[in-house]
Amino acid sequence: MSHITTHVLDSAVGKPAAGVPVALFQNGELLADGRTDADGRVSDLGPDLLENGGYTLLFDTAAYFGDRPSFYPRVIIDFMITGPEHYHVPLLLSPFAYSTYRGS
Repeated sequence: MSHITTHVLDSAVGKPAAGVPVALFQNGELLADGRTDADGRVSDLGPDLLENGGYTLLFDTAAYFGDRPSFYPRVIIDFMITGPEHYHVPLLLSPFAYSTYRGS
């Protein structure tokens, strides 16, 4: 399993957000990318173990929303890895708001 996973839920419709492009970066360098599956998850985003430090997840929400009105064309989440444990970074998304937290 990847050291980092994510899950995107569209809170406006109460369903997983399938097909959201997601990219993982460290210091501006692309490490991995993928798309959320039918359950809104990306479980194979990068290697099994990453070094401690700062990372960025970029969610291309404009691609997900398409022609639907929305305010945020992308969501950028910066976070720190401080150990070997698994890091799950969920995103709760709607056209005009988003939130995130450290998942389990």
